[in-house]
Amino acid sequence: MTAKSVVVLDYGSGNLRSAQRALQRTGASVEVTSDARAALAADGLVVPGVGAFEACMVGLRKIGGERIIAERVASGRPVLGVCVGMQILFERGVEFGVETQGCGQWPGAVTRLDAPVIPHMGWNVVDAPEGSTLFKGLDADTRFYFVHSYAAQQWEGRPEALLTWATHEVQFLAAVEDGPLAATQFHPEKSGDAGAALLNNWVEGL
Repeated sequence: MTAKSVVVLDYGSGNLRSAQRALQRTGASVEVTSDARAALAADGLVVPGVGAFEACMVGLRKIGGERIIAERVASGRPVLGVCVGMQILFERGVEFGVETQGCGQWPGAVTRLDAPVIPHMGWNVVDAPEGSTLFKGLDADTRFYFVHSYAAQQWEGRPEALLTWATHEVQFLAAVEDGPLAATQFHPEKSGDAGAALLNNWVEGL
């Protein structure tokens, strides 16, 4: 069987090589590139992201990344956003009082977690819904690795989307599965066996 092809989108946001290695362990053929043709042609596209929402959007726009994502989603081709790569899929992000337009694939805003300890850093359980593809075969007490101060804290998108929630003093979206577009607030590539299983589930579905 031919290996699935996956592109990790390089738009100047870190964690590219660790994401690449984690995806290669699933048996996928993985390329890190900013090339639009490769990103559109691959079986799956991964949009990583670390740091600030605004900086990620600046980098993404430089390579036309928001158009690549939109084109893939419109044609039903899978996209997986990770950490800030999930956040930028929403309409807007609000950081330090500054509002930045996101990719607009999902309505709503990414805002600061109202918790006494920020960032939310470390291992946490998630509440995955029935029928989830990403969390297939994973136990309810499975922990994933988070590092973030901001998150989407409500859902205004399609009611049929599968939503996974987590709690750090307040409830926030830990993952979304919405047709070809999926995303995780945690880092699968830093989440050990649990993250490997999730990435394997995603690649299997390509």
